[in-house]
Amino acid sequence: MIVRRLLLALLLCGVTLAAHAEKFTGRVIVVIDGDTVLVLKHGHPLKVRLADIDAPEVRHAGSQKSQRYGPASRDALKRLVLHKRVEVDTLAIDKYGRTVALLKMDALNVNEEMVRQGMAWEYSHFHSDRHYIALQRQARQERRGLWQQVDPVPPWVWRSQHVSKRR
Repeated sequence: MIVRRLLLALLLCGVTLAAHAEKFTGRVIVVIDGDTVLVLKHGHPLKVRLADIDAPEVRHAGSQKSQRYGPASRDALKRLVLHKRVEVDTLAIDKYGRTVALLKMDALNVNEEMVRQGMAWEYSHFHSDRHYIALQRQARQERRGLWQQVDPVPPWVWRSQHVSKRR
């Protein structure tokens, strides 16, 4: 009986994980901020959070103001993907119900490109990809994007100092 329940639990976990590992193509219809977009999937909008990065915050309903470089980060992502077809490689669903994914256009990894441009931080709290860390180091050394600031505040620190009613 215990073995049967364990197998059933593992099977159910496998189905859930398989649903999270989906790949699909869709068109970006809205860029919410520098790390979140709406992708049209089978005629329905899906909120997608770019994996492994964290971009400066922009003002949303319930928040008081944008973080420095927040609007610039959002605009950089708009230039890259708005109204374009992207491949979405789903990794997980986060606690806000967003699909966490890698976004690609042809050979371009959009998540990496945002870090390369200095428009987002690599978020090694959730990954161990040395490539992201190297991209950020290079952007910082070349003072690209947000790295033009003397001491930029990471978004996770900024959020803790500017509590929002909504995420």
